[in-house]
Amino acid sequence: MTLSFFDQFMSPIFLGIPLMGIALVLPLLFFQKSSPQWLTNRLQTLQSWFVNRFTQQLLLPLSPGGHIWALILTSLMVFLLSLNMLGLLPYTFTPTTQLSLNMALAVPLWLATVLIGMRNQPTIALGHLLPEGTPTPLIPVLIVIETISLFIRPLALGVRLTANLTAGHLLIQLIATAAFVLIPLMPTVSLLTTALLLLLTLLEVAVAMIQAYVFVLLLSLYLQENV
Repeated sequence: MTLSFFDQFMSPIFLGIPLMGIALVLPLLFFQKSSPQWLTNRLQTLQSWFVNRFTQQLLLPLSPGGHIWALILTSLMVFLLSLNMLGLLPYTFTPTTQLSLNMALAVPLWLATVLIGMRNQPTIALGHLLPEGTPTPLIPVLIVIETISLFIRPLALGVRLTANLTAGHLLIQLIATAAFVLIPLMPTVSLLTTALLLLLTLLEVAVAMIQAYVFVLLLSLYLQENV
């Protein structure tokens, strides 16, 4: 019985077709393309306002050299937000619960920020491995620690997103199963459990939005150190 709770995190295959690919393409259908017309509909206006506000907030602490990343970071934010929100619908699959997908997004982007720093300002980029004013006996130890922390960053990005979404989905399924089982036994307790499930679902919606924002925000902070 316990293993069935984790079946929702397996990449489903239907008629030999991996549904994970369809889930990755699905967000493209929910966003309207920009129109050359002066007057657009309300949905496109709201979409443009959200993207513009998010881009301004994200690029505020970055130097002008990092502004060329605006399109990549904004697209990543919208992509992750769409996947996380669509995964909360019934009979759907959340690709961001897969560590392989999250690492495939985190590692190349993190590596790009490191390579940019090594190319444009190698002295400052290497200086992050050794804080200023470090006592001489602690220099080798701190260099090793900072190097390890540098390489742990992409792992932390992928694991954080995977763990938060997996825990939320699993908790929702556990509470929903408990509410369903308690209906014939204790209807009052079942109603209270259902109310708790609704509150938890609202919390999971907030977590889905926050985790997408945190993923992109941490990438922008890594970029800030290297531009």
